[in-house]
Amino acid sequence: MKRMYPDQPIVGIGVVIVSDCKIALIKRGNEPSKGKWTIPGGLVDLGESVENAVIREAKEETCLEVENPQLMDVVGNVDRDEQDKVKYHYVIIDYFVHVKSGNIQAASDAEELCWVPFDEVETYNLTASFRLFFRQNRKKLEKLNSYH
Repeated sequence: MKRMYPDQPIVGIGVVIVSDCKIALIKRGNEPSKGKWTIPGGLVDLGESVENAVIREAKEETCLEVENPQLMDVVGNVDRDEQDKVKYHYVIIDYFVHVKSGNIQAASDAEELCWVPFDEVETYNLTASFRLFFRQNRKKLEKLNSYH
């Protein structure tokens, strides 16, 4: 499956990790949106359940063992080139998770990982899809905590 100039939308997942009115954000190390901030996540592998993709990506990008993924939202992201051709097209399914164990740290293709207070999130250079997710779900996020 080619990510750039795909033949169809690509399914990705986002991992929402929240603690004390802060959200874990990563700075993307790869295209698309290299250098922008978003929640951890990645693509669903062929034959993999969406929930298992959430658990796997959380481990790969944050070194955390998570459980009980709960659907929060679905957002789309279409990037077009100068000729108006679809360069990237993702459908991103975002899940809130509970942390089982581990110490959070950047791993995989994340350049950085940090806890960002909700009041500061929109001052970061965010991906378009995460900015939309955050604006639509901030009130829900304020009531959540990933740590039991």
